[in-house]
Amino acid sequence: MAVRAVRGAVQLERDEAGHMDEQVAALLTTLMERNGLTVDDLISLWFTATPDLHSDFPAAAARGLGITDVPLICAQELDIEGAMPRVVRVLAHIESDRPRAEIAHVYLGAAAALRKDIAQ
Repeated sequence: MAVRAVRGAVQLERDEAGHMDEQVAALLTTLMERNGLTVDDLISLWFTATPDLHSDFPAAAARGLGITDVPLICAQELDIEGAMPRVVRVLAHIESDRPRAEIAHVYLGAAAALRKDIAQ
């Protein structure tokens, strides 16, 4: 089984903990479904959030989904002028037999504009 990396992002409408939990949960659920993953396939999840998000840790949504024994970390995204606001990104390290070219990266809603080359 190979180690693969899966990218994803979602733009939040507002900086509220409940909204962040809902949107990050949707991002993770979609990422796992599109790649045929279970929690046992996850090695680690690295989240970043733009500097305008303060309400909660994105990793809290993963814990709420039952991802409890997978290492998670959160970091702040670079504060680049003109960058899309209120974005949570994830880099998931997984075990998968899928070839790299068949990994489905997930960019939900307006975040699809971030990576038009790989957004599903």
